[in-house]
Amino acid sequence: MAESPGLSIFAIEGIGEVTPDTDLAHCLADVLGPDAGDRALQAGDVLVVTQKIVSKAEGRLVALDHDDEAAKVALIEAESVRVLRRRGSLLITETTHGFVCANAGIDLSNVQDGVAALLPLDPDRSARRLRADLRRALGVEVAVVISDTFGRTWREGVTDVAIGTAGLTPVLDLRGTPDAMGRTMLATQICVADELAGAADLVMGKATGAPAAIVRGCPEGWLGAGSVADSIVRRPEDDLFR
Repeated sequence: MAESPGLSIFAIEGIGEVTPDTDLAHCLADVLGPDAGDRALQAGDVLVVTQKIVSKAEGRLVALDHDDEAAKVALIEAESVRVLRRRGSLLITETTHGFVCANAGIDLSNVQDGVAALLPLDPDRSARRLRADLRRALGVEVAVVISDTFGRTWREGVTDVAIGTAGLTPVLDLRGTPDAMGRTMLATQICVADELAGAADLVMGKATGAPAAIVRGCPEGWLGAGSVADSIVRRPEDDLFR
């Protein structure tokens, strides 16, 4: 695994409110172009954008009375392939993408009252499209991570994880390589995409109006092909808890 001498992570401000009419790549290019100085998008950067603005730009918004628990449960079930656990209006479900998360990833925060944001239909495809559009707009080759906030089994608190990637090797497989003591590692695989999403969330925050961030300084070996669907989502037959 290539070591990084250090990463720089900074939030992207000035994006403004995203709606279904927003050209997200054009909006980002406006604030990340050459006039942005040190914060202009550079080749090799990893651009992390939140699921919320991707869902808004793609029109993944539905009407929902936030106080109607029955309607909320019905929407969660409609966005799920199965319900794993249920406690009142809190459901742990498997989404059509294969994600296991609370309430099928449906989000009621940072949206207008009476509206719910659904996950993008195909977050990996969304990441690929955004990466290609930015390449055309700015002439730079970057990686893109679409992040979302997930809880963790057996641990309090939430963290951001990757639900879509493009131009990034999502998981670094260190199996078969020596550890610091010279022993061969047999099981170590590092989910770089999730770690970058979590790191970016520290500068974006949850209520600061900065729904994107740049991570700069990633080793070249972290960049490459791969997707969340193919590399991160664990197959049910390999999952000991489903």
